[in-house]
Amino acid sequence: MATPDPLSNVMRALAGASAPSSDYDLNPDYVLPEGRKLRPAGVLVPILVTDGQPMLYLTKRSSALQHHPGQIAFPGGKRDDTDADITAAALREAHEEIGLNPDNVEVLGVLPGHDTITSFAITPVVARVLHPFTPTPEPGEVEEVFQVPLAHVLNGAQYSVQARRWRGTLRKYHTVPYGPYYIWGATARILFALADATGRADEG
Repeated sequence: MATPDPLSNVMRALAGASAPSSDYDLNPDYVLPEGRKLRPAGVLVPILVTDGQPMLYLTKRSSALQHHPGQIAFPGGKRDDTDADITAAALREAHEEIGLNPDNVEVLGVLPGHDTITSFAITPVVARVLHPFTPTPEPGEVEEVFQVPLAHVLNGAQYSVQARRWRGTLRKYHTVPYGPYYIWGATARILFALADATGRADEG
């Protein structure tokens, strides 16, 4: 009997329809600026199966950065003119930020888009890392690359909604802490969407 693919539930989730998300899901009273333009960006959701256990790679941004210092993020960034598409942008950024060679990646699919309060339209690209590799953090941008068990972020019970003041208003956001890592904001919201889609696929 063939061994079941540890990522089969994720692939079923990617095949199912789901709604896009945004930083405003929990903040419906926030007024968007007039003429707001979204910049396309791609992030990679890289998963390596080790001894049958899927592990997710995330990064901790450098504390020296002007925007989102020290926050937990996916490898990724805005699409450049030289990128063939948004998937190519996510793969290029992951190569630059954590040293993950695109040849060592099997793209499984994409999650619905996520709009951020910083005016990015993010497409999360879910991918299988084919072989173990040694992450190489990009100097000046990435402080640390670490792994989280995929089962942790697919467990809806690990999530909570918290709030803090931002530009004079109370902003709510999703969180899914893991050990010393405080995963929140857009990263947690995208993972929450994956957890929700996977849960619905398992029920189906």
